[in-house]
Amino acid sequence: MNDYAVARRRMVREQLAAAGLDDRRVLHAMEVVPRHQFVPRLLHHRAHQDCALPIGFGQTISKPFTVGLMSCLLELKGHERVLEIGTGSGYQAAVLAALCREVVTIERVAPLAGRARQLLAGLGLDNVEVRADDGSQGAPDRAPFDAIVVTACAPHVPTALVSQLVDGGFLLLPVDKGREQILYRYQRRGEEVVIERSISCRFVPLLPGIQEAVEEEPGQDAAGTAADNPELRDDPDGTRAGRA
Repeated sequence: MNDYAVARRRMVREQLAAAGLDDRRVLHAMEVVPRHQFVPRLLHHRAHQDCALPIGFGQTISKPFTVGLMSCLLELKGHERVLEIGTGSGYQAAVLAALCREVVTIERVAPLAGRARQLLAGLGLDNVEVRADDGSQGAPDRAPFDAIVVTACAPHVPTALVSQLVDGGFLLLPVDKGREQILYRYQRRGEEVVIERSISCRFVPLLPGIQEAVEEEPGQDAAGTAADNPELRDDPDGTRAGRA
């Protein structure tokens, strides 16, 4: 067993299981998916730490607990089609791919989408479709979905997303409450929506449009720095949540 596999097992045991996450399928997926490959090479040694890490273009990969919690809240059994809005590094999509039948994931920062598409394909995850697009309106051409997970914060739940859920399906969405962000789980039940509050969190805002040409400073590591990373400002240890 290599060092990264050992680190993943420790991550799952100490950060997920010890915190009460008990979905065995989720724990197994996070023990198997090579998290270090979703962060820049210079940060491989920090990939399994209990913190968010920069992935470039002003974005971050969420800390392991956040990914594990959101995966558990979807209550996936294996037959589902899932929509993810905010691909980021592609790590959450890789975990979801191990838990469901099909994943459609949308990233508005085109270079990130391209990077994630190449990485996921290289891992042999042929049940993931990566789109470089505006995800704020979901993917109506592929709806309905059994579950939708949004890894960006919105001021309120977009009705377009709820309408793309199957009856009984879950939508996970961080909502801006002014002084804090709260992760909510919405379940569609006929014409009604049942709302459950989860945890306080910290995500980048859900923005419309597509960023086609995003350039980083010459010579800068692919991860960027805290200076150009809103999620890491005033948070040197990267303890806030970020993108997937």
